[in-house]
Amino acid sequence: MAAGNDVMESRIGRMCIERGLKMTGQRRVIARVLSEAQDHPDVEELYRRAATLDSRISVATVYRTVRLLEEKGILERRDFGGGRARYEATEEGDHYHLIDVDTGKVIEFEDEEHARLLRRIANDLGFDLVSHRLELFARKRTADTKDESPPRTTTARPTGRSKR
Repeated sequence: MAAGNDVMESRIGRMCIERGLKMTGQRRVIARVLSEAQDHPDVEELYRRAATLDSRISVATVYRTVRLLEEKGILERRDFGGGRARYEATEEGDHYHLIDVDTGKVIEFEDEEHARLLRRIANDLGFDLVSHRLELFARKRTADTKDESPPRTTTARPTGRSKR
């Protein structure tokens, strides 16, 4: 690939190249769709989006590409319920997901207090924490819903990326 074309690669496309994957035209389209996603799409949604950019892309190609990107550590599979695996790019740092069980909306957030606690637990057990996940499945409180537990101050901060 010519150096001048690197500028045109999507973020996920660059990750593929760094891991030695051959970038076909169809892989570039799928990588672009994934890089531009503001949500956690499943394979069928990825296919719909990619096919609008290149009608020659088949759903089988999307499945194979997603599986390959997952094997290479470029994508992470998420199960937010609903019976379909959804995907997001592997990212540095800790972020967590709160899933609204009624709407399927996924809210990403960070909570350093939680991350510190998990590192401490692993350390107390004689381990170095390598990775962890947190997925909260919740229902939005209504005005008439009373919270029986005492209020707690939290350090959780939305990452600014609400995803569907």
